[in-house]
Amino acid sequence: MGNKRGSPPSKRSLKPQPLKVTKTKKKSKSKEKKENSNSQVQVPVQPSYQLSFFLDQFQSANSIQLSSLELDSIKETCIVDLSGDIGEDMETLGKHMKKAFGQSWRQVLCQGQLVEGLIDPGSPAVLIISTSALRSIELLRGVRSLTKECHSAKLFSKHMKVEEQVSLLKSRVNIASGTPSRIKKLIDIEALGLSRLAVIVLDIHRDVKGYSLLTLPQVRDEFWDLYKNCFHRRIMQGDLRICLYGPIPNGKEFEGGKKGAPDN
Repeated sequence: MGNKRGSPPSKRSLKPQPLKVTKTKKKSKSKEKKENSNSQVQVPVQPSYQLSFFLDQFQSANSIQLSSLELDSIKETCIVDLSGDIGEDMETLGKHMKKAFGQSWRQVLCQGQLVEGLIDPGSPAVLIISTSALRSIELLRGVRSLTKECHSAKLFSKHMKVEEQVSLLKSRVNIASGTPSRIKKLIDIEALGLSRLAVIVLDIHRDVKGYSLLTLPQVRDEFWDLYKNCFHRRIMQGDLRICLYGPIPNGKEFEGGKKGAPDN
């Protein structure tokens, strides 16, 4: 029988009220991938792994196989150890270089006077190699505290003539930053010297397209040409160290994105 008028309805006649569900906007895969990439925490890796990574890239890019004698001569000590907790962004590069040179960092990286027989003009102690002029300038901001007395040298082609750079390299240079093609050109014409060079900083941070110094077409080839002709023998002799500046990628992360090279 039905309920009498005015009496409360039975429990069975109560309709459950729908729950209010707040809909969240689904992110596109590309946006989600980008956010995940930006939020990745960079974990420092040991010099032995960095050296193995670098030699693998060298052999792969140049289609060569280093002999056991060559591999034995390239020691783990040729890698600048960045395994501390400083981080590897633009602002911290100067701190890493101070640590790399130890107690002599002030004399090597900051002083601005030429010393006959010891400090040749146009011969930096640190050479930063990047994919583009913009990136070269960005990394120089990280060493600004070291270059107040002795200004850094910008070695790229965008908005800078070779003659202008040759003139700048006639004085003392402690830190220089540029792109492979212009660096190689200045070495070839003997404007840029290597007599003091102790560390090459290789910027392996990836750009917005996923490319780095070791993967960007054309720039990658120019870098390996520079490395083979100017640095590899000195690495084997123990006279030069490599600083891989940026997260060490692996697998498909190292393939890069669309083709194209920036202005340098």
